[in-house]
Amino acid sequence: MRAGYRGRFGNFSTHGVVVGPMDIAAALEHARTTRNGILTTIRRDGRPQLSNISHSVGDDGVIRISITGDRAKYHNLLRDPRGALYVGRDDFWAYVVIDGDVTMPPVAADPNDDTVEELIRLYREIRGEHPDWDEYRRAMVADHRTVVRLTPTHAYGFVGG
Repeated sequence: MRAGYRGRFGNFSTHGVVVGPMDIAAALEHARTTRNGILTTIRRDGRPQLSNISHSVGDDGVIRISITGDRAKYHNLLRDPRGALYVGRDDFWAYVVIDGDVTMPPVAADPNDDTVEELIRLYREIRGEHPDWDEYRRAMVADHRTVVRLTPTHAYGFVGG
């Protein structure tokens, strides 16, 4: 499949740029260059549901995203545990899409449960230290938070040039 690129005069051209399957490791390296992306889940009627998110790519190759248990993406992923993460580049002309299988721990129910501990690790990876971890723990329970763990199965896109 051919895709366009921006030529030196701003024109849109299809000169020799090929977009297609890519190595998952290369896609994960691109995903590590930013914390921002778009998570796509599948609605009950089969249409995509997209959400702007912050993510982290672990050393294990799993992409982690904090979400709330009362949002559409949570319910979509419970019903159909497949997702896709789109990660672009600031210049808009490079991107990857990482498809994967999703697991999620139970929604945070106690400030000291395993889900909250995982949310703390994720926060540290994305934002660093929080000024008040006790407050953060309580907020994770009050917000009904959990972690999307997206394990890549396929990737495509274009990150060259």
